Amino acid sequence: MSWQNKIASGLQQRREASAYRSRQVNDCANGRWLQLAGQSYLNFSSNDYLGLSQDPEVIAAWQQGASRYGVGSGGSGHVTGYSQPHAQLEQQLADWLGYPRALLFISGYAANQGVLAALAGADDRILADKLSHASLLEAAAHSPAQLRRFAHNQADSLQNLLNKPCSGQTLVITEGVFSMDGDSAPLAALQQHTAASGSWLLVDDAHGIGVRGAAGRGSCWDQGVKPELLVVTFGKAFGLSGAAVLCQESVAEYLLQYARHLIYSTAMPPAQACALQAALARIQQGDDLRQQLQHRIAQFRRGAAELPLQLAASETAIQPLLVGDNQQTLALAEQLRVAGLWVTAIRPPTVPPGGARLRITLSAAHQSDDIDRLLEVLYGICH
Repeated sequence: MSWQNKIASGLQQRREASAYRSRQVNDCANGRWLQLAGQSYLNFSSNDYLGLSQDPEVIAAWQQGASRYGVGSGGSGHVTGYSQPHAQLEQQLADWLGYPRALLFISGYAANQGVLAALAGADDRILADKLSHASLLEAAAHSPAQLRRFAHNQADSLQNLLNKPCSGQTLVITEGVFSMDGDSAPLAALQQHTAASGSWLLVDDAHGIGVRGAAGRGSCWDQGVKPELLVVTFGKAFGLSGAAVLCQESVAEYLLQYARHLIYSTAMPPAQACALQAALARIQQGDDLRQQLQHRIAQFRRGAAELPLQLAASETAIQPLLVGDNQQTLALAEQLRVAGLWVTAIRPPTVPPGGARLRITLSAAHQSDDIDRLLEVLYGICH
């Protein structure tokens, strides 16, 4: 089969499965509202859980940083790209989350890939929750280590795998809050089993940091857990992009020597690190935003309980409505769009076969009337 035939076949398979993806050009800021082709939509698809992407103090910090440092870092952090704002942000994150060190990465995907590629050897094994993010599962699968997946959020399933012998080291992987279901990992139970076996735990808390725990310290803090490796990302509650890995001093030094995604990537712009410092300050003092978000979540769940769609058991900003059929899910998303509401249809392979859903995400930026409007339209479509 030629390259062109292979590509054509792959595209046709996606179309026939109603799983074809396309991008939409957003004409304005990605906040409470979206604007596409001159049409405004209430936005229920953003991960900007606290609305900080539009926060004036965060925006001003980026502008001031750009005025002082320019708009780019100029190279890898191992060359000339590591500046004072980077070092300050790393120290602030480490102090906030109670770790000796934090290392900045250009994205959450790069952080997960870089850590696993640097740590996992041929004699080692990785035990991952089966619904872990693609960045984790892909990195584990491509590593020389043995990958085994335990049943989603089932500590007993992890224990069964830990009981099997391993000639090297074992790294257990999970998320704080799972991005497609909005449910939370039983971190305390997972850590107990992991520690008892002499293994290490890695928690990717992309969707928990900033919105859970005291002062927004995340899922691990909320459950009284301190994993050996904590990955936090800045594309959700922080309202920006990038990521950091929290760890011990020796681990940080090891990653600086061996994490290729860190060594060979251009560092984030210093201005971005300035903006992230402002976002961190807002998160630390953001009980008002977290309370507002919880009010919106409770309001939505009360109303959605009466819909003829299955509402996932989530108490987080991620509120999936499970549909099952790809085409039906796309049709529902289009009907919402016609009514001025932007809700994304999530289909396999992002979720398991038969798991197509409307992935509704809520924000502290939403108003009560926004939630009422969403529920009103959903009632009209589904009844």
